Amino acid sequence: MGVDVERECWEMRPGSGVGPLCFGMSPAEVAEALMVSGPQERVAGLYEQEDFPDGVKAFYEAGRLACVALDAVTGPQVFLSGFPLAGSDPEQGHQFLLDHAAEHGNSLLYTPDDSLSLADLGLLLGSQRVEEARLTRPLFVKEEWLDSPYFRDHLPLEAVSG
Repeated sequence: MGVDVERECWEMRPGSGVGPLCFGMSPAEVAEALMVSGPQERVAGLYEQEDFPDGVKAFYEAGRLACVALDAVTGPQVFLSGFPLAGSDPEQGHQFLLDHAAEHGNSLLYTPDDSLSLADLGLLLGSQRVEEARLTRPLFVKEEWLDSPYFRDHLPLEAVSG
């Protein structure tokens, strides 16, 4: 599987953010960090959601960034131990997370939709339908959501499998 050279590469910062985004940012700070004037779309609901260009979705709790979902195809790429988290085969992604957890002692968590999370890294690997295929779609979640016994209630599952 080759690296998509047209994709921006972001660094994962477990529990604190991904790429230029830090958990706790306001919507205005998120737009500024992404170098755009604002989101393409805002969605109200249990979680405030903003959709930005280049496959970035931001979810807010009480007006502060709490979760970032990256599109499988158009979103930035993030690597974990050399594995591309966005746009990979879901079975390979699932196995990679199991192997990574076994090797590094990460805590695993399954979500109600059978996505797999490395809870201590704030990483959830969902899947996204792209034409006739399914590809991995990473979500990065703030630490407080992961420490909460209500983690599954906080998780915007509609962002995990689209």
